[in-house]
Order: sequence, then structure tokens, then C-alpha cells
Amino acid sequence: MSLKMKTNIGQVNIDDDVISTIVGTAASESFGVVGMASKSLKDGFSQVLQRPNYGRGILLTQADDQLIVDVHIIVEYGVKLSEVSKAVQKQVRYALEKNLGVSINQINVIIEGVRA
Repeated sequence: MSLKMKTNIGQVNIDDDVISTIVGTAASESFGVVGMASKSLKDGFSQVLQRPNYGRGILLTQADDQLIVDVHIIVEYGVKLSEVSKAVQKQVRYALEKNLGVSINQINVIIEGVRA
């Protein structure tokens, strides 16, 4: 799946990897976020991903011309989880609107773990 935008001179297709990189970069720069998380289907545990693997912690869904973004993160111990989640949502929304010029209907933050 890719994001398709129509302009007056043609169509622009933006690949999911591009969107995931933008989302992952914005989320990881938010206060209290230690890293992106990936849910391993094989062994069922969360792991902290290194910088080049932003896309693994992001799930994009497109339904009825709406883009839904799920962000899986690991947070720092001692931070207020609700505030970190709100900050990630705001940061991701801003980054997507600034870089892609598209509005996002829903940004879900899934906290996979806490790291001391």
C-alpha cells in the first residue's frame, strides 16, 4: 500500500517506507521516548530497534481515504505515559502535515515497554 495523492498535473505515490521513516523519526525525537518497538510474531516479545529500523515500529492502515497510523514505542522509566503519548501524537501529526501535506485522521500510540 502506498499513499496516493492527485495533483493538477498528475499523481504522486508515496511508499509506506517513506511515511514510516517520517513517523519513526518524529516519534523517537519526542520527550520520554527511548526507542521504537517491534512486536516479534515469532517469539512474542518487544525489542528496542536501532535508528535505521524505524519502519518496524509503525503500522499504516488506509480506509475510506483516511490514513491511520499506529506507533509502537518504548518509553523512559519515570515519565508520565499520557503526556508522552500526547507529545508523540502531536509530533507525528506535525511531521506528516509538514513533510507530506496530508492530514492524518488517527494516530494510535502503543507503549510496548518501559526502560530504566
